[in-house]
Amino acid sequence: MSRRLSLLVIGALALAACSGGESILESGNEATTTTASTTVASPSDTDPPGDAEPTDDTEPTVAPPTTAAPTTTTPLEALPPCPVEALDAADEPVEVLFWHGLTGETDTAIQALTEAYNASQSAVRVQLEFQGSYDETFDKYIQSSQGSRPDLVMFPEYYVQQTIDSESVIPVGACIESDGYDTSQFRQSVLASYNVAGVQWAMPFNLSNPVLYFNRSMFEAAGLDPDSPPLSLDDLRAASQAIVDSGAASYGIAVDSGFSAFGGWVIEQWFANAGELYADNENGHLAPATRVLYDSPLGLELLTFMQEMLQDGLAFYVGGNTTGQDNYFKLADRAEPAAMTVGSSATLGTIKVAVDGGLIPGITSDDIGVGPLPSPTGVPTALVGGASLYIVADHGDATAAAAWDYISYLVSAQSQADWAAGTGYVPIRDDALTLEPLVSTYDDDPRFKVAYDQLAGSPDVPALRGPILGPQREVRVTTARAVAEIFEGADVQTSLSNAASQSNALITEYNARN
Repeated sequence: MSRRLSLLVIGALALAACSGGESILESGNEATTTTASTTVASPSDTDPPGDAEPTDDTEPTVAPPTTAAPTTTTPLEALPPCPVEALDAADEPVEVLFWHGLTGETDTAIQALTEAYNASQSAVRVQLEFQGSYDETFDKYIQSSQGSRPDLVMFPEYYVQQTIDSESVIPVGACIESDGYDTSQFRQSVLASYNVAGVQWAMPFNLSNPVLYFNRSMFEAAGLDPDSPPLSLDDLRAASQAIVDSGAASYGIAVDSGFSAFGGWVIEQWFANAGELYADNENGHLAPATRVLYDSPLGLELLTFMQEMLQDGLAFYVGGNTTGQDNYFKLADRAEPAAMTVGSSATLGTIKVAVDGGLIPGITSDDIGVGPLPSPTGVPTALVGGASLYIVADHGDATAAAAWDYISYLVSAQSQADWAAGTGYVPIRDDALTLEPLVSTYDDDPRFKVAYDQLAGSPDVPALRGPILGPQREVRVTTARAVAEIFEGADVQTSLSNAASQSNALITEYNARN
């Protein structure tokens, strides 16, 4: 990367270096030994492979961005209330229908938590209903009438603004306030990611972020230390060059232009790491965003870097990766393998099972290394990814109170310890790290802690509160198309500028409707 980018990120480096938490530099593959406000705004599918990527082939009309909207703060009393005391007055068990999009090991884990909750008390009975991918769940929800919707629903981070604008949910901030619920052990940045215009709208639950997966044996064959994976983008290029030059693998890294990888999610992560906003109005947290900012000099430099990696034979482009698995299979390519790829931290458990099941002959899960996402600063940080929980309004006071009671169980310290240890998701609260089975999981296999350390090393600054855009799904699809063009050799600035114009048109149209 250039000197300009190095100077650009000095501020972000200083902030991150002063943040709390254990150093991510110590979270290799060998074992090593605040109160969040609910009223003040502050920073897939990203989950296991197999969920289909969103697709949208509609070309939006290009229009100039609107001017910035004024900062707004929404008082809780103007929003649907959360009468938590209503559960005590219920004469019989209250039924709660919960729609989710979890699959595989994560589906097994949420079933186990729900069965434990139902067995722990007699006031509430939660019924789980799998709705397909995150996007299928959201689409079904939006197309349903309020009375046909579930009582509780799980949506990923890119549906926050659309969920708010549906005017169909009770903000969990109302429940926190009504219940006097203690959030002091929660990670501030995690809660803040779902705080818009001063309101805590959702409760984060299954938290993930992107990490680097790599073949330890290939690192060793290339003369690289597998316990010190690349942290900066310059490190990534140097490691890729060493891998290719040594013949340890045909390519350093497998990349894709998918919505949930380099085509969308990773770009957002890189902007945050460099301390730059992805959209105006502090990424949409102070007021609705009116324009994206990714066609800036930083965006040009980042995508030029990736294009040069591909042109120089250091990276291999697997395409759009709609299955979510093509990049991983490139690591298993017997003819021309890559040594590294980027994927969600939530896939680690699935990868371990697949590899130990014989996916790659001669390779076990012990050969799979996990490191932080290589970034502009080289200091690991992370935006909040995964999904959160929303309480559906107008289903009765007792039902809302019951849904909140279940949420309180899911985000308790013990539940978060069980959940993180069983899935690879990141616990949303710090005290979960003091409880079994998570203590043993992190001690025995530090790969599971890499994603947590990235989050813990992230300063609480506006750039590290992920973007909240009305048409965020469509914007990511638009950006992914531009990244695909760039990875195939198109002019970087032209592709980024066109995508930004199209994204701004989508935002303008959305804001006009809402």
